[in-house]
Amino acid sequence: MEQWKEQLEQFKIQLEPWKNQAKDQLEQLKNQLEPWKNQVEQWLHPAIEYLSQIPPIQLYAAIVVLLISTLFLFSIRLFKRTKSNTIVLTGLSGSGKTVLYYVLRDGTSHQGTVTSMEPNEGTFVLNSESNKKGKIKPVHLVDVPGHSRLRPKLDDFLPQAAGIVFVVDAVEFLPNCSSVSEYLYDILTKASVVKKKIPVLICCNKSDKVTAHTKEFIRKQLEKEIEKLRASRSAISAADISNDFTLGVPGELFSFSHCRNVVTIVEASGFKGEIAQVEQFIREHVKP
Repeated sequence: MEQWKEQLEQFKIQLEPWKNQAKDQLEQLKNQLEPWKNQVEQWLHPAIEYLSQIPPIQLYAAIVVLLISTLFLFSIRLFKRTKSNTIVLTGLSGSGKTVLYYVLRDGTSHQGTVTSMEPNEGTFVLNSESNKKGKIKPVHLVDVPGHSRLRPKLDDFLPQAAGIVFVVDAVEFLPNCSSVSEYLYDILTKASVVKKKIPVLICCNKSDKVTAHTKEFIRKQLEKEIEKLRASRSAISAADISNDFTLGVPGELFSFSHCRNVVTIVEASGFKGEIAQVEQFIREHVKP
């Protein structure tokens, strides 16, 4: 025990020069900072004098304006940062959504794809932009199955959607006109779509086929069918409960121009890779 005490005393003696040296260095640093301290005080003195002459009410008002401006700028930056990059592909089964998904992603139609039973989902730069230079924002693309039993999955993605591509089979349109119109009506009356005014692109797919209907024909038929649905669901009934909003202008025949969100219609061909207008729609609503 005595030996440990002696060793401890020797250690304290050895540390004493280091202690004095550190103390001297701190004193030197303090002396070096003294001129800077005086300089800062000289700079601040006029500002303090000026502020003391301002009436308290004006000073408080200036502080409030500064705080509001800061919060406003912060909210703008936050909004830009959180803007959605999600595009939802939907429509009836067999309309060509999955082919369109792969063409947008890989530039190939992946011949032999079957009807999807689960959403195809991925975040990527569009294939047509893969060789472009500069800042390009990746797109979060979701291909939602069109089977009636699987459509509730659509509600999982609509709240964060920046845009909706509703795919229609332009060849088999007439036999499916009623089903297409009902599905489109349900989307256009959803609160998540109407409140956020999510833009909708009606993509008339397979337009390269000789028997394909034109986009104008499809638009007119859809408007007629939706007008029938609007009339039948105008009264409070079980059929209306599932819809959050009504469509159209009272006393006028329905037109897509009456929708609260922008609805446009284009022709495309997934298999032929003729999807420029779809890509344009995506890029308009998912910006860098």
